[in-house]
Amino acid sequence: MSISRRNFHQKTLGSLLTWSLLDTLFTGDAFGQELKPVAAKWLKELNEMSLDLKAKKLGQLDWQKKVEQLFAMVDLPEMLKFVDFEKLTQNVKAVDRGEISLHANLPKVEGLPTELVFGHQVFALNQDRSVVPHGHDNMATAFLILQGDFHGRHYDRLEDEKDHLIIAPTIDRSFGPGEYSTVTDLKDNVHWFRAKNDKAFIFNIHVMSVKPGRTGRVYIDPDGEKISNGRIRAKKIDHAQANKLYG
Repeated sequence: MSISRRNFHQKTLGSLLTWSLLDTLFTGDAFGQELKPVAAKWLKELNEMSLDLKAKKLGQLDWQKKVEQLFAMVDLPEMLKFVDFEKLTQNVKAVDRGEISLHANLPKVEGLPTELVFGHQVFALNQDRSVVPHGHDNMATAFLILQGDFHGRHYDRLEDEKDHLIIAPTIDRSFGPGEYSTVTDLKDNVHWFRAKNDKAFIFNIHVMSVKPGRTGRVYIDPDGEKISNGRIRAKKIDHAQANKLYG
């Protein structure tokens, strides 16, 4: 299918974070050569905005708001018409527990930075498998459902104890293709997504070390002690335990 640069710009590259999806799709050569310089220009601009986040020129809550506004502009079914998504995922075999993470390497494209501040991956899951419950330290993250249906949950991280997190539910609903959510230290910090069917895919983008210091995941068991005002005292666990309980 042919598509003009103008239409591609207007209909596909109108979303801030579609750059990482484009990055992933480049590996399968899903776009024609004439489109890659256009994507490279956007990737460069988006990389600069990501650096602004880490430089505190853009606040974390503002980042979440802007990301969600821009994800809302993505016409995922239309976008996937322009790519051979089946080819991209045809050899993927989901694991028995949890998710498998798919990574893509950017080709050398004129004008594209060689080092991008954003990380990215695609999670592949089968039915009843989960991206297990976990919080984040010093990260800004966004999810976009590419294919399949999920039960998604988010929690605010209210307080850290030695062996527990005090959390409060914020989101508990179904997510379908094209839907999205975001995470920062300040809002919806803990999330958990369970696939409702086989061959389900989530696109993830993450900014590590938003401020100096440790960055990473904190795995928890959200089925913890219920305390006042709807809060939960969730025990900290390791990845193996989380995968056994919820993967």
